[in-house]
Amino acid sequence: MRMKGWITCPMGLKGLIHGVNLFLKTMMLPTFDPRDTEAGSRILEDITSNAGHIQEQVLEEILTKNASTDYLKGFLNGHSDKGLFKNKVPVVDYEDIKIYIDRIALDGEPSRILTNESITELLKSSGTSGGKQKWIPKTAEEGERRAFFSCLCDTVLNSFELRSFQGLNDGKALLFVLINPDIHTPGGLVLRTGSESEIKNRKDRYPQFILCEDSNQSLYSQLLCGLVQRDAIVNVGTFFASGLLRIIKFFEEHWQEMSSNIRTGQMSAWITDPNCKRAVSLILSKQMPDLADSIDLICQEKSWEGIIKKIWPRTKYVMAIITGSMAQYIPALEFYTGGLPVVSPVYGSSEAFFGINMKPLCSPYDVSYTFIPNMAYYEFLPIDNHQDPTCTNRKDAHLKDHIVDLANVKIGQHYELLVTTFTGLYRYRMGDIVLVTGFHNSTPQFKFGQRTNVVLSIHTDKTTEQDLQKAVAMAIQILEPLGFFLLDYSSYADTSSIPGHYVLFWELQLRSNDDIPELDQVKMEKCCSLVEQSLDQKYKLLRNQSISTIGPLEIRVVKQGTFNVLMDFYVSQGTSLNQYKTPKNIKSEKAIEILDSRVVGKFYSREVPNQDS
Repeated sequence: MRMKGWITCPMGLKGLIHGVNLFLKTMMLPTFDPRDTEAGSRILEDITSNAGHIQEQVLEEILTKNASTDYLKGFLNGHSDKGLFKNKVPVVDYEDIKIYIDRIALDGEPSRILTNESITELLKSSGTSGGKQKWIPKTAEEGERRAFFSCLCDTVLNSFELRSFQGLNDGKALLFVLINPDIHTPGGLVLRTGSESEIKNRKDRYPQFILCEDSNQSLYSQLLCGLVQRDAIVNVGTFFASGLLRIIKFFEEHWQEMSSNIRTGQMSAWITDPNCKRAVSLILSKQMPDLADSIDLICQEKSWEGIIKKIWPRTKYVMAIITGSMAQYIPALEFYTGGLPVVSPVYGSSEAFFGINMKPLCSPYDVSYTFIPNMAYYEFLPIDNHQDPTCTNRKDAHLKDHIVDLANVKIGQHYELLVTTFTGLYRYRMGDIVLVTGFHNSTPQFKFGQRTNVVLSIHTDKTTEQDLQKAVAMAIQILEPLGFFLLDYSSYADTSSIPGHYVLFWELQLRSNDDIPELDQVKMEKCCSLVEQSLDQKYKLLRNQSISTIGPLEIRVVKQGTFNVLMDFYVSQGTSLNQYKTPKNIKSEKAIEILDSRVVGKFYSREVPNQDS
């Protein structure tokens, strides 16, 4: 899944909406206090009941504003007709528009190349799910649009919280956020992630330590403040499930030092950032030996199962994106949270925000998102439910003949998502496959399926991220009775020998805090075989040929902490910690070297997969 995080709605919005223009004739978004769930719920019901009409209005406004841009003039000759747009404007991916973005970002050319709104900054994608970082234009109006979306998200969260839990109103949320220093392009635009953009444009709304650009100092300070106020914390979260596991590991490495700080009332000397020192000094103002003793008692237990619930005993739920590639972390989160509900609130990206989870307390495996129809104009390219989405011809001139709009999608159908935005993206392929699961009023709901461009391939085989995730989930069941769960994994296609073969890197975790014992050779080889047996028929055919074109699958077990080291590498290359997602298909030779340097065991499939299953 893509970005995917949340941004709190600006507080202090006073006016409730009465008779607002929900069809966005001038893109004046309705304002409301997200704490007023009745007002927010009315807006949600109105816009989801009129999705088709709102979508037409959104497209009309985008074209009216931007028909004179260099990009659209080449197809529409200055006209803003919606039918002409659907007939003439091609379906594109990032590489098709990169030349226009580069002219603005690198050469300093005016925004009107793509949009008649002034581009104020560029949002950078993580680059870890699709392999390449993208720069997406953002305007001031887009910031307001995203703030409105976040208010709607808060409305949903507030409504379910008030119905389901007692004590939330007098508690605090511990939501971990980290930022990096700004980068400026040669053309003079600032380059940030979506979360960094929100934080830096609304600095007055955040604790000072969140403004610290040293991630270790910032995370340490946030955790320390969370420990001092442990009895006030009622929910814990961050953007992605993988990030929350990273925070738990960081806590595991530093809890003794934090406990010492609490015992003495003094912060560690290595915390030098003035924002961190000033913010923590307001909370850590005296010696608290009893609190330190209680933290020690919990953290010294042999197993850290349920550690979040034990450290923050009033916690009602955990918040993190848990869909798409993040689903692999559900078992680990269930272990560390003690079975607390995991709320996966929104689906969005650097390009646009899309959907809100209207049933936040549903099972992490059942999360669907409802499209919010005034965020952008959405179109959908049907994918045959038995078709490999990676096989779709990305440059087929007739693709647009098959596109359907938001109001005409069908339940049970897979689609590739296309988006047209106010900020200069037109019929842009997100690279995301979604499954329509139902409707909320007239607005479709969907599950995120997979990315189209993340595959393993040796010959003519194409294994998608979703295929691999399902296969790994099947195989790890062999080790679960021994007390193991899979903390993280990645893969690459090793073609250095003939035949080439799939390599999986696994980081295993015991439910106790014991060191990983020597792994059973037979069971690990069985894991390799079960992964292969769970892959598609094409893969198994190529493995079964008399002159095999794919060699036996290999699992390389790595030391504990390896995927933290991998994350540090990607962060050093410019990826934001907030948006980091472990790449499931490693393309960087340096990243493969990092993983290989920490391998503690190699295992191969000893069986040829059965083609009949």
